[in-house]
Amino acid sequence: MTQLTPSLPTAPDQVADHPRVVRALLNIAHALDHLFLLIFAAAVSTIAADMGLAKWQDLMPYGVGAFFMFGLGALPAGRLGDLWGRRSMMLVFFFGIGSASILTAFAQTPMQMAACLTLIGVFAAIYHPVGIPMLLERSAKPGATIGFNGLAGNLGVAVAALLTGFLIQWQGWRVAFVLPGVAAWVCGWVFARACPQETSAPAKRKGGAQVHLSAPMLARAMLVMTAAAVTSSVLFNFMTNGNGPLMAERFQGVMEDPAALGLLLAVVYAVASVAQVVVGYLINRFALKRFFMFMVMAQIPMLVLASQAQGWWLFAALIGVMVFIFGAIPFTDFMIARYVDDRLRSRVSGMRLGVSLAVSSLSVWALGPLVKAMGFGSSLLLLAGFSVATTLILTLLPSEGQASH
Repeated sequence: MTQLTPSLPTAPDQVADHPRVVRALLNIAHALDHLFLLIFAAAVSTIAADMGLAKWQDLMPYGVGAFFMFGLGALPAGRLGDLWGRRSMMLVFFFGIGSASILTAFAQTPMQMAACLTLIGVFAAIYHPVGIPMLLERSAKPGATIGFNGLAGNLGVAVAALLTGFLIQWQGWRVAFVLPGVAAWVCGWVFARACPQETSAPAKRKGGAQVHLSAPMLARAMLVMTAAAVTSSVLFNFMTNGNGPLMAERFQGVMEDPAALGLLLAVVYAVASVAQVVVGYLINRFALKRFFMFMVMAQIPMLVLASQAQGWWLFAALIGVMVFIFGAIPFTDFMIARYVDDRLRSRVSGMRLGVSLAVSSLSVWALGPLVKAMGFGSSLLLLAGFSVATTLILTLLPSEGQASH
């Protein structure tokens, strides 16, 4: 891998970063975003039994609406973020997703659950095209900012597994939706008080891309990035929604306590989350294309190993799988920060997320039926094929020599 230039400069008018409490809340929002999307997956076995279904696989397809809207909703959310204001959209995020989560606690049937989860997805769609560009709009070190933000988001994945397991044992699955909802309300109140009003919407500010590509190269980069994001999101959605049931199945006879398994899964996500911080600090030091391809290719042997492993060997394999899945996440946000004018970032991010997450939401719908028909072993081998496809797609990414600073 070749050595590249140091950190990217910020635009001239971006002289001061957001207040520390605002940056902290924007990172906490990322954690909450992923937490809310995975409460259902962590509690699906308990909810299925409570609603009279024989197997968790029968309830899992009802969660697809959340992930479909998580993708589709990014399109209008990104547009509103640029044209209306990112601060205002983040307030809608905090109060909206908190209310939707509390409402989900009152669901009595699978269809009611599906409707409530879809509403969670509508508000969850706001964060990525709005919150991340808001963090980056004044950042002097975008790679490090994205890496730490990714850590926060994936700690939300870890907390979802851990917190939901303990809350189910303590008070039941409904409380697992209520408490995070109240936490989101509190964060929204603090954010409203701490974040200064925007003087103008992002679309009306002066700006410029940090690194310039020709129009054809930029279009090619965005197309490749979106295609790679689709296949990568399939892996992310399948694994984060399926790891809980996978560990419950493969740890039978070794450990079967839901809270203990939730703790182990939280450890997997916490360790893997550190990879995003490491990638964030290294992303400016290595050739972007080769580094990205390395992180994706490394997923393949890890998925093959996980497809066959049992018990503690599965635990070790899942750490490897999630390290490289999580480690590949910062690249697309970094590319948008590098190649796209800040005035357009929320809309470009929204378009990319809208396509990739809406398509990859089908992996959530297919998780239950696929595992029921093929088993986890064959399903994980199929996912390894998606990593191969992502690697091939990335060969079309423009090289560093085709960009100008």
